[in-house]
This record gives sequence, structure tokens and C-alpha cells, in this order.
Amino acid sequence: MPAPTSSPSRPAPRPGLIRARWQAWWMARQPAADTHELTQRNVYIVPSRAGLAFGLTLLVLLVATINEQISLGYALTFLLAGAVLASMHTTHANLRGLRMDLRPPEAVHAGDEVALHIHLHNSGAARYGIGFQADTAAPPTWVNVPDKGHAELTLRLPMRTRGLQALPRLVITTRFPLGVFRAWSYWRLAAKVWVYPRAEVPTPPFPPQPEAGEGQAEASSPRRRGTDFAGVRSYRPGDSPRQVLWRKSVALMDQGQAPWVRETEAPLAQELHFELAQTPGADLEAKLSRLTAWVLAAERAQQPYGLGLGASHIEPSLGATHQRACLERLAGWQA
Repeated sequence: MPAPTSSPSRPAPRPGLIRARWQAWWMARQPAADTHELTQRNVYIVPSRAGLAFGLTLLVLLVATINEQISLGYALTFLLAGAVLASMHTTHANLRGLRMDLRPPEAVHAGDEVALHIHLHNSGAARYGIGFQADTAAPPTWVNVPDKGHAELTLRLPMRTRGLQALPRLVITTRFPLGVFRAWSYWRLAAKVWVYPRAEVPTPPFPPQPEAGEGQAEASSPRRRGTDFAGVRSYRPGDSPRQVLWRKSVALMDQGQAPWVRETEAPLAQELHFELAQTPGADLEAKLSRLTAWVLAAERAQQPYGLGLGASHIEPSLGATHQRACLERLAGWQA
């Protein structure tokens, strides 16, 4: 008679898997948003270490009072216990009902700190000792919110890697008024921040540019008003009075004609083209750092510049929008 085969036992779930499932369930209860309101459902409270020690002291005091039958001991014990229970309610209410808005963060360079500007709205009594911190070991930043008023808080977080980065989860905590209880809530931020490559310092010279013919330069670079003398012409509406040649225009003005105006123009700016192949070395981060420095320097010098990364090209231009497009392309580039 064949021996009965035992079914293989199901392996016990690993601690890491249990923690991952717990975190997934926890995150599902906290949708990401840039506006967060603290309610009865998302504010949690537990005794602090000082509260546990205080509770143990009350227990010892109660046992001693029962053993010695001291009436004043009963009064002191229950008075302190009532104060602790009232403190629990006050600590929880210090967070409950508070509403917070996050201002969209501005882009930073790798290695810098991003500033999170948080606006707090309070529709009830004044709130004290409210701390904000990223979900890390960094110490919290504390703020008080006035009665039926508002408060501003700036939280700075270091950003070490380039790219479009998600912001860490924030922890809002308080121990007001006695410190025997700790109430807290989590805030998952929906906003993301662009972290540009860190610019090389000092800025290296621009790479050699291909020579362009005179006709091509005239066609690609528009003339603009500057300080170089280009001739004399008649006055046009909108011309600055500083450009009018008053001494030479007296006779013309007596005859009812328009005065003469000094015509000026800025020198033609050479268009710069920045390519990944123009950067030396094999380190991709160093190459992107040099390209970032060139982009910032060209924008400061008001020289039109373009960017080429592999098959991707951005045509030469100037302005904040063009600079942001180039820096975002550099931040998100993957070889």
C-alpha cells in the first residue's frame, strides 16, 4: 500500500514582503495631493516616551496610595490622570482641522536644496508647536498658527540626483501641550521638481563654433538696437529723445520737418551650438555638468544657443523658456 504523500507546506511570507504589502495598503489610504486637510481619519496619536514614564509613575503612585490608604494620594493620582486625558484630547485637536497648501517648487541644481513653501490655514483656535519634516531622520521645522489665521512655512530638502524627482512624504507632528502624547499625520505630495545637473565651476570657455558665411549670419541673426552707430534717419514715433540730434535738427524743425535721429544697432551675436560630443572625458555626469555651465553662461551673455544630445536637437534661441527647455533636456538625458 503506497504511503500517503503529504502536500508541500506553503512557505511563510518573508518580512520584506509583508512590509511591502503593508506599505502599499498604507499608501492607498493616502492619495497624493498638494492640498492636505487633517481630519479624524488621518491623525494618529500614541503616548510618547515621557508619557509612558509618566503613566508608570501614576501607576506606582496609585499602588502606594492604596497600600497606605492616603486620601490626598487618591486626589493627586486622579487629578494627574485627568490632566493627562485632557492633554490627549488637546494634542489630537492641535492637528485636527488644519489645512495645508503646497506652492509648486522651483527647479534646482543637483546638490542644492529645494524650498517647499507651505501655506497653513486655521479655522479654529490657535495651534502651537506643529512640526514638519521629510520622512527621514532630519529634525522637524516648527511653526505656530494663529487663531483663525494663516502661517507660512519653508521646508528645505537636499536634492542630490538630477532628473524629475518626486518629493518625499512629509510628517506633520505635535506634542502640545504637555508632551505626554505624540500626534502625527502623513502628507504625500503630488508635485515633482526638476533637478538640473550641477554646473561646472569655473565655467569653461565655449567650444569652437563652425564658421558661418556673412550672408548666413545676416539671415540667422536679426538686427537689434544697441550702442553701435549705424547712420542718421528721420524721427519715428517711439524713438527715445536721447537719440535726437537736436543741434543739427533746428533748421528742419523750423521748416516743420521731422528731426534727425541717430540710428544704432547691436553687433550681430554669433549663434552657439552645444553638443555632447564637444565635452571631453567619458563621465556622463561631468559632460552634462559642462553643458549646463555653457547654457547658463550663454544665457547671461545673451548669445543665442542651441543644444544637441544624440539625435535630439533644440534650435538656437534665448529667454527663460528656452533655458528651461535645455536644462530639463539635460536633467532627463539618459545615454
